[in-house]
Amino acid sequence: MFVCRKCKKVDNFDLMLSHGYQGEGKVEKIVDANGKMMITVDGYTFVPDLDFMNNYAVCGYCGGIYCWDYSKQVK
Repeated sequence: MFVCRKCKKVDNFDLMLSHGYQGEGKVEKIVDANGKMMITVDGYTFVPDLDFMNNYAVCGYCGGIYCWDYSKQVK
């Protein structure tokens, strides 16, 4: 999970992609049999990391960009 440094909300992967993103923007969440979160964006599946969040994800609560840290909280 990730927490916004600006508003302190924990992102639940209802992602808003940055305005510069060129793809369709279809986002899906998948939890595999081992409980690992996988995110699919426009057919590309990956384990979300801080680099992805800070390059592409906009905080859905405050609209902040480049604002993510890791969070230990699980929703």
